[in-house]
Amino acid sequence: MSRLTVRLLALLATLAALPAAGQVRQQPDLTLQTASRLVAGALDACRRQDRAIVAAVLDRGGNLLALQRADTVGPHNIEASRRKAYTALSTRTATLTLARAAAANPDARNLAALPELLLLGGGVPVAAAGQVVGAIGVAGGGGAVNDHACAVAAIRAMPELDQPATD
Repeated sequence: MSRLTVRLLALLATLAALPAAGQVRQQPDLTLQTASRLVAGALDACRRQDRAIVAAVLDRGGNLLALQRADTVGPHNIEASRRKAYTALSTRTATLTLARAAAANPDARNLAALPELLLLGGGVPVAAAGQVVGAIGVAGGGGAVNDHACAVAAIRAMPELDQPATD
């Protein structure tokens, strides 16, 4: 065998021993800039309906990335918005859908007993490239349907995100 052939075979053996690219998960992440745009979008969507809200955005690990509160919203809504986002993130389901399902299914009602979950509309998972990258939670908008609508409007205003299903 020539020296070149030996080197080529050695290179091929080395490459074959390397981990395949598929073994390392590639996943999009929610950035601070995107999170800030989401909370601003939710506040703006509700403001156009004369509703004042709090909006919270969590990353895929449940960490708070952004939070904004309109001046007139009660402080209890801060925690409600975070918990709605957490619930949407951990269940990968909009909290309005989850709350309705729990009300209709006796087996699902126990979800309300879990300390971090909040089964009130206003939490929506945020996805990109088919993967959940975080969640937005909205509270204080005068009801679960209003909170949900403002969260969905914020996501829909960002074409780089996967669009939520129509309700």
